[in-house]
Amino acid sequence: MNIWLPLLVVFSLGGLVASLLVVYLFYMIGQLPPGCYANIEILPGVTADCVKVLQSEYAYIGPIPLDVAAAFWFIVNIAAALWLYRTLERRAASFVFWWRLLGIAILPYLIYLEFAVLKAVCIYCTIMHAFIIADFVVITMFLRKVAPLIK
Repeated sequence: MNIWLPLLVVFSLGGLVASLLVVYLFYMIGQLPPGCYANIEILPGVTADCVKVLQSEYAYIGPIPLDVAAAFWFIVNIAAALWLYRTLERRAASFVFWWRLLGIAILPYLIYLEFAVLKAVCIYCTIMHAFIIADFVVITMFLRKVAPLIK
C-alpha cells in the first residue's frame, strides 16, 4: 500500500494528541498545556492566548469542550482510514472523504472566531487545524489517484 493511507492515520494521531493534551491538562486538572503561558501579540490586535480561547463561550458545544469533540473527530478519522486501508471499498473511501470534508468545512468558522471575535489564538487549536488541512489534502490526492481502482 502506498504512503497516503498511513499519512491519514499519522495526521489524525497528531491531532488526537493535541486535543487530548488540552482535555487532560486544561479541562481535567486545570493546568495550562505547554506553550500556553504567554499572552504575546502575534498580529496587530491578536494574541497567542490559549486561556482566552479555551475559556470563551465558543470553546463549548453545549456542555462539551470543543477539544473533546475534536478528539472524537480524530478517533473517527483513524477508524475510517483503517477501514479504507483494510478494504479499499468505495463505501469506505466515500465515508473517509465526507467525514474529512465536514472537518475542513468547520475550520473557517473556528479560525474566524479566534482571529476576528476573540482576537486570540490557541497553539493547540492551530496544530489541530493544520492536521485537519493536511489530512484533507492527503485524502483528496489519494482519492484522485486511487478512486478509479477502488471496488
